[in-house]
Amino acid sequence: MSLLDPFATEFFLRAVVGGSLVAVICGVVGTWVVIRGMAFLGEAIGHGMLPGVALATVLGLPVLVGGAVSAVAMSAAIGALQRRGRLSYDTSIGLLFVAMLSIGVIIVSHSRSFATDATALLFGDILAIRSDDIVVLAIALAVTLGVCAGFHRAFVAAAFDTRIAQTLGLRPQRAHIALVGLVALAVVASFQAVGTLLVVGLLLAPTVAARAWTTRIPTTMACAAAVGVLAVSVGLLVSWHFGTAAGASIAGTAIALAALSAAVRALSSRSTRDGAAHAVAAAPALASQR
Repeated sequence: MSLLDPFATEFFLRAVVGGSLVAVICGVVGTWVVIRGMAFLGEAIGHGMLPGVALATVLGLPVLVGGAVSAVAMSAAIGALQRRGRLSYDTSIGLLFVAMLSIGVIIVSHSRSFATDATALLFGDILAIRSDDIVVLAIALAVTLGVCAGFHRAFVAAAFDTRIAQTLGLRPQRAHIALVGLVALAVVASFQAVGTLLVVGLLLAPTVAARAWTTRIPTTMACAAAVGVLAVSVGLLVSWHFGTAAGASIAGTAIALAALSAAVRALSSRSTRDGAAHAVAAAPALASQR
């Protein structure tokens, strides 16, 4: 059997295309998540989807719709707690994270018919992606790119100092709401590919891999998207040939690529430093020979 034989099957190709769209969404949004230090928010929204997905599964409704409603409710509740209460941002996220996760587990445990769907809910079912799912993901990608382009200046200013953003009239509060919405969109889009437990891996790891080599935000986004697409393709091939879970294979591959990128970058930097030190040490000897 050839390594690339799986690409000859229709469902595998759909998984690659759908997963690649998810990877691009996560690469773009994940860049801002890493820059703004919002990884915990992504994790919380990922688990906060559980009640909506569980309830939609029990009622026979589209799980993507249930997850989206739950993610939006989670994001709105975080904003409401932060504005009206005395709780810090991370405390609000932590409390809602546990509350939503508890509600989801209660729904799952109460339904006797849920056992067969629990694995797909937690770890994704990317091989079940259909053509209409790809259309939805393409629309989600277009929305993501549009929002990022429209709020780019506000995102950049708010990342450094919200007071500067306010002075420039960029409305940092609105930009923050837009960014939280993008995180929710990326998490919902990634749900079928890697599930609620692994979604943060695809959201963060490609950006971590890219930031080892880039400093400009647009370049980081492009490189993170490319790393994510590579992680999806390699992860699916690993899953096919070794019989492993597709979502976990993709997330694991993304994290492995991030570790490999960091290691190569460290070796490259060490080699550059050693070369510079050797040149400095050899300079006096070269000067004396002239």
